[in-house]
Amino acid sequence: MCFHLSLLRDYRELEQRFESRFDEPASYKPFYYEEAFSTPRSPVITDAAPGSIRMIEWGLIPRWVKNEQNAAEIRTGTFNARSDSVFSKASFKSSIMDRRCLVLADGFFEWHEHQGRKYPYYIRLKSRQAFALAGLWESWTAQGPAKETFSIITTDANPLMERIHNIKKRMPVILRREDERKWLRKDLTAGQVSELLKPYDGGEMEAYTISRLVTSRTEDRNVPELIKPFEYKELLSQQRSLF
Repeated sequence: MCFHLSLLRDYRELEQRFESRFDEPASYKPFYYEEAFSTPRSPVITDAAPGSIRMIEWGLIPRWVKNEQNAAEIRTGTFNARSDSVFSKASFKSSIMDRRCLVLADGFFEWHEHQGRKYPYYIRLKSRQAFALAGLWESWTAQGPAKETFSIITTDANPLMERIHNIKKRMPVILRREDERKWLRKDLTAGQVSELLKPYDGGEMEAYTISRLVTSRTEDRNVPELIKPFEYKELLSQQRSLF
């Protein structure tokens, strides 16, 4: 599962890191937190325009959806696409071969379950660099201008993420830097695409608990305090043994 992201980099940093230019730099603002359920517009690089960073809505709308009502209903189930069903599920099976994208991030959030309670974690690369998540995108039109949307692909958790996301044991597909441009290539076979949908090396990642501000529905979560480390006494012994 991957429904919550951060991206704190200035647009110039992202342009340099991903060797692409923002179509509309003013439309991008760094964020400590965004969630899929609000269908935000996020920075994405598509295979149709690999030199451009575009702001695209989270929650993929397949091109066969007929109207706005159906689109709103289906996209609540398309924030993520599972690597083990992406080639067969109706919402994704055309996009996986023809419309792949990079979803830009520098951190994500996941929950650990312990004795019936859930504890939030913030996860990032040890390098603190921005990275690309493997995604799918679509251009959908019912009435008016086309709407571009995306989904993030998830895969089996690596050992680090198994310990954090200890119930569903999933994680987003973080592409290795050398595979980012390969993911956008139009000439890949299904086997070559599948080969890229592997868990990222947990040794290159770090994670820590954060406060329950991340679950608040009344306070502003897009603040620096959100990603500050926070200790839970009931997890201390477990964290020493696991992390």
